[in-house]
Formats: sequence, structure tokens, C-alpha cells
Amino acid sequence: MNSVQAARARRAHSAAPDSGSLITTASIIVASMAAIAAVNLYLGKEAEATNPPKGRLVEVNGVRLHYVERGDGDPIVLLHGNGSMVQDFECSGLIDLAAKQYRVIAFDRPGFGHSERPRNVVWTPDAQAKLLKLALRKIGVSSAIVLGHSWGASVAVAMALQYPSFVRGLVLASGYYYPSVRSDTFTSLPASLPLVGDILSHTFSPLVARLAWPKMMTKMFEPRRVPEKFSGFPKELALRPSQLRAAAAEATLMVPDALMERGHYGDLKMPVVIIAGEQDKLVDIEAQSARLHSDIPHSSFHRIAGNGHMIQQTATEEVMSALREATNGSTTAGT
Repeated sequence: MNSVQAARARRAHSAAPDSGSLITTASIIVASMAAIAAVNLYLGKEAEATNPPKGRLVEVNGVRLHYVERGDGDPIVLLHGNGSMVQDFECSGLIDLAAKQYRVIAFDRPGFGHSERPRNVVWTPDAQAKLLKLALRKIGVSSAIVLGHSWGASVAVAMALQYPSFVRGLVLASGYYYPSVRSDTFTSLPASLPLVGDILSHTFSPLVARLAWPKMMTKMFEPRRVPEKFSGFPKELALRPSQLRAAAAEATLMVPDALMERGHYGDLKMPVVIIAGEQDKLVDIEAQSARLHSDIPHSSFHRIAGNGHMIQQTATEEVMSALREATNGSTTAGT
């Protein structure tokens, strides 16, 4: 081998990756991810200990569901949006307000708050509606007015379509009903996948969510400010790995569900009250709520000026009025 060939050989050897270095780097990455996962797990357990279930637990088909019940009278069921839980309705004041006149039942939907979300089920709105209907029957509710906010509106619609004699009236707040291009559907896909989703939800997703929380809340409440009462919402419960994974799964289901349901809205015969903030930054109310109103001729539609997506928080009285309207409409329809 001449000197030129020897020099080339030395350069090639020096440029080749050192197996020991690769192993060391991989070990550091794995150890770092394990440490991050341990911290996130600890924070999640601490959040659960700090915010124990305030309501009751009911088991249906092997799934434990948590719900809060207050008041007496005609039953009203409240279904929260994606990533949320019953504390949203609690700190908004809607539960206490409605409980003055009605029997109010607010569920943690599967995977949120203190409700379980078994992995052997794809938790579409239809699947959730079936489970919640069984839970309501188990706690003695034979019919109800159902309010769904955001993703919860899809569950409310699914329940009404499956059980029209059970759902006497619907209040659909800030909902998504027709397929459209949504960036969150694509960005949430990796976090919703088996294994990959587990890794992300236990490592990077909570970190990213904590960093994004202030901006995300601003967007959800715009054009209003985040109200002081929202401080009662347990942020750390929402940032647990299990709940972040459930939220990612629901984000990926939004468009497929809208594709499946869009042709059936005309089948809803019970009173339907649609309500949305005119400045909603998350959902185009013209393409969603206004279009739904046109597809359900007997529905009513209330645009709340100066409000965004979180109308249960910023326009609580208006949402309460929508519940009364649906209740009065169901009473009239039944006479």
C-alpha cells in the first residue's frame, strides 16, 4: 500500500462511526427519556392525589366512569370537550346554575378526569354514546336533555341518533360536524398510535403541552381573556400522559366521525339548540354550526358576539338559556 492509499484508509477509518460512541449516545438518550417519563409519571400521580374524584363512580361493561351529580328535577347531561373534564363545567358555574332547576349529571368522558379508557376499544363518539347511555340507565336516568361542548357535541349527537327516545333535547355548543382540513388531526396522529403514542405521551408530549398551555388557552378563549374562575380547572390532570394520549386519539377521530355522521343530522327530530361564539378561533362556525342549523330545519341557532370557543366559561348565562330552551321545547313537543 502506497502512502496515498494509506492516508485514504486512515481518513476512512476516522470518518467511520465508532460503535462504542453510538452505544453510549443511545444509552444517554434512553436514560434521558426514562428520566423524563419518570418525572411525568410522578407529576401525573401527584395531580391525581391533589385532585381526587369529587363525584361518584359507576362501572359499565368493565369501564369505570366518574361523574358529578347535583340538583333535582328533569335530568340534564353535560359532556365536555377534548382534553377537558367535569371541572370545566364546575368552575364555569354552569353545574351550580343548572342544579337550581334540574338534576345535573356531568361525566368525565372515557380517558379524561377520573374515567377509564380501555385500549381494546376505538372510542368513537358512537362507542362513547353507548357506554354513557348504559351508565345513565344504571344510575336511574330514563331520558334527558344532553349538552355537548366541542368534541362532546359529537358524542351528544351520536347519542341522540342512536337513542332518540332517550335524548329529549340537544344543546350543541361550539361543535364540529362537517369534515374539513385540520392541522391538529395530522399533528396528533403520531401521539395516537400504539407504542409511538405511548412513548410520546410519557416523554415529550407533556413537556410540549406545558410550554404551549398559555398560548393554547389564549386561542381557546379569544377574543375574551381567560377568566379568573378558570383557575379552578386542574391543569396538571389534563397534562397527564394518559389524558394527553386520549386527547390525541380524539383529535385524529374528528374528521372521520364528521364524514360518517354528516348525512344523518336531518334524522334528529328532538329540539336542537345550537350555540357558538362568533369569534371562535378553533372552529369555523359558518362551516359548522351555521351549516348544521340549515340541515336541521327545526333547530335554533344562537351566535354569541364577542365570544370564542369556550362559551360555557365566558357566556355561561347564554348556555344556561340554551338548556332552558331545549327543555321547554322538549316539554312542548311531548304535549
